[in-house]
Amino acid sequence: MEKDISPIIDFENLSFKYRAQKEPTLKDINLKIYPGEKILIAGQSGSGKSTLAHLLNALIPCSYAGDLSGTLRVSGQDPAKLGVFGMSQIVGTVLQDTDGQFIALTVGEDIAFALENDNVSQDEMFKKVRGVADRLELTAFMENAPGELSGGQKQRVSLGGVMACDVKILLFDEPLANLDPATGKRTIALIDEIMRDEDMTVIIIEHRLEDVLYKDVDRIVLMDQGRIVADMTPDEMLSSDILVSNGIREPLYVAALKAAGALVEAATHPQHIETMDIEPYRDKVKSWYHSQPDREEKKYGDSILTVSDLEFSYDDKRKIIDKVSFDIKRGEMISLVGKNGAGKSTLASLICGFYKPDGGKILLEGKDISDLSIKERGERIGYVMQSPNQMISKPMIMEEVGLGLASRGVPEAEIKERAEEILKICGLYPYRNWPVSALSFGQKKRVSIASILIMNPDILILDEPTAGQDYMHYTEIMRFIKDIRDKTGVTIIMITHDMHLMLEYTDRAMVLTDGRLIMDASPAEVLTNEEICNKAYLKRTSLYDLAVRCGIDDPGEFAARFIDSERIAKASCEGQGEERSVVR
Repeated sequence: MEKDISPIIDFENLSFKYRAQKEPTLKDINLKIYPGEKILIAGQSGSGKSTLAHLLNALIPCSYAGDLSGTLRVSGQDPAKLGVFGMSQIVGTVLQDTDGQFIALTVGEDIAFALENDNVSQDEMFKKVRGVADRLELTAFMENAPGELSGGQKQRVSLGGVMACDVKILLFDEPLANLDPATGKRTIALIDEIMRDEDMTVIIIEHRLEDVLYKDVDRIVLMDQGRIVADMTPDEMLSSDILVSNGIREPLYVAALKAAGALVEAATHPQHIETMDIEPYRDKVKSWYHSQPDREEKKYGDSILTVSDLEFSYDDKRKIIDKVSFDIKRGEMISLVGKNGAGKSTLASLICGFYKPDGGKILLEGKDISDLSIKERGERIGYVMQSPNQMISKPMIMEEVGLGLASRGVPEAEIKERAEEILKICGLYPYRNWPVSALSFGQKKRVSIASILIMNPDILILDEPTAGQDYMHYTEIMRFIKDIRDKTGVTIIMITHDMHLMLEYTDRAMVLTDGRLIMDASPAEVLTNEEICNKAYLKRTSLYDLAVRCGIDDPGEFAARFIDSERIAKASCEGQGEERSVVR
């Protein structure tokens, strides 16, 4: 990248403090982004990433008031002077929650919305909309309502709406948060293709670092507590320990190399496992693998949930659930995985009684629950939906978390005590008196989880529990869920697109594709089975690629041993932390 050209984005000594806060959210930001660059912005929640994005599209200061110092130029313009509309002609923003970005009733109208506002002639508008739709493979869906589409299709509709405006910069706010791994991979490939063909500058804010790095990134900008703490090439950053020290999850293959005692060098180009130079590390990885103990099979209690030949269709034509059978033991932690639209959420809804199956049985502790009402099932089975906005019904956080207990007639003092305890564990205690509307998407997600956990259910079904959350909060919630399981024996079923969550925390993975259960095995077995991964739109773990490239005969066993070693290391660190807190 030639640096003698002018930057398209230029932050100089910029600081910003929201009016309602005591401390600045952004502090002394100096950042230059040049035309044609692809920049990944990473950092924990609260590090300032979203505030940086709000400055780029002029939501600050136009929608969010505060104290701003320093300068920002975007394509030579001052966003504060151009305003939100003016900046939308330069910066196209694709939000994490795509449902919140749709305006029109059909896909075609939504793509054309900005053009209509610009009074573009019909001939030119139709031509441009058709061109964008063809490019994004949306032509067949032009008459569909955006809300009817899959997660990946919705994202392409949002992208189409901003591409129609001929913007110079594409800004993606966590584009992978609600997508299955394969769709996420295609999204990253599409972003890369559009960037190069249309000569755009791309900024991606995302927690799923390894998935973004599927395609080349010029630089990773790492933020912490409102400051830029690193601005490096991916090879430089992955060869350092700066990601881990700032609470960001490293790619699994990089973590495995370091666990094996390898000193990862930037010169070996670790950005991509497929093309990096493995030779310097091969012997260390093989030696580490053979030094690890064999896995121990875990034992669980009696069956708590048995599903036999379950069938369901919304329209009596296409089966959404087709002859699905499985048995879950008390205390197991299960991941339910598969592509968007595979039937995972429908299966959970059938278990909870939201829908009645067309055939088959659901047994809870050996008893048929077909006659139980939703409320009666809710006493035993807690369900946290994927979108927190679909669950939250109270304006204030404490009210929402305590709602289930209040409906049971639990005394107010006990509700307050239990709600505060749950909020502390979920990292929401400082916001306990806030309105829910003031929270981010990830924080709302935690509120919805807290409102179910407070009820102490026998079975807990979590639909994408970690979507949109940084590694620190992801780890806190998963540690809490695991701790609840270990202490109470609660059975947990997680619908997830997060392959690391599946590997690290769950005992079994049930793979659903086109309404059929095509595999029920350990997560390592699933994620090292290329045929199953391709059918279910999963992403084969990079631990498989690392094992194969190092000459290890059983990649599945390698993946399992690494995950086990990570669990042991984390448990040891947590134990030491508890000891230190006791000493203090």
